[in-house]
Amino acid sequence: MLVRLLSLFTRIVLMTLPKPFPLTPPTQPNSASFLSNSCTARGLASFLNTESLPPSILERLTHVIQRRTDGTINFYRGWEQYKNGFGQASSEYWLGLENIHLLSGKKSYKLRVDMEDFDGAKAFVEYSSFNVAPEMDGYRLTLSGFKDGGAGNSLDHHNGHKFSTFDKDQDSDARNCAKTYLGGWWYDVCHHVNPNGEYLWGESIFGVGINWNSWKGWTYSLKAIAFKLSPQLELDAIG
Repeated sequence: MLVRLLSLFTRIVLMTLPKPFPLTPPTQPNSASFLSNSCTARGLASFLNTESLPPSILERLTHVIQRRTDGTINFYRGWEQYKNGFGQASSEYWLGLENIHLLSGKKSYKLRVDMEDFDGAKAFVEYSSFNVAPEMDGYRLTLSGFKDGGAGNSLDHHNGHKFSTFDKDQDSDARNCAKTYLGGWWYDVCHHVNPNGEYLWGESIFGVGINWNSWKGWTYSLKAIAFKLSPQLELDAIG
């Protein structure tokens, strides 16, 4: 009888205790879901006029996909490195073709390219639409909606072309353009811009440096250049 009473008392006490929260192990997101989640906040810019946003907010909404500043990073690299990315985002940098493809496929982005020469002169261009296809299509470049900030429309020469490196030749020339001009890019036959070429100092060998032909020609290598993506406005897409 005593044993039965103790058992009943124990059950009553256990029923009155607070129940613990269930524990679930953390999950590790894959790269695609991480990219999607990281872009959620940035997606708010689609409903805003980014022209009116404070610079600090606008900077957070902008993705730098390429930057050259001082020649500390070697950009003459093979396909796998251009696919995956290299360098430091705070200085010389290539985001990676796969990341650029995933990013540009998530929503509508516009491209801005800022550049500077060794005399301190600056210019830019903008394109209202920018997209990079998947690897199975050679990471083909598509852009439209040119706006000139003094540099000229040289990038349009590369529109519709696949990406090439010295070990994966997908250009339209009989030569290997990446080997000839020491970079990795959406070469055609061969280039009008070469932002991933050799870092030189102003006047340079034809086509080998960081060239933007419609601004400084093929024999001038720029001091700095940066490609930046920011969310396209819904109003831009409508009108």
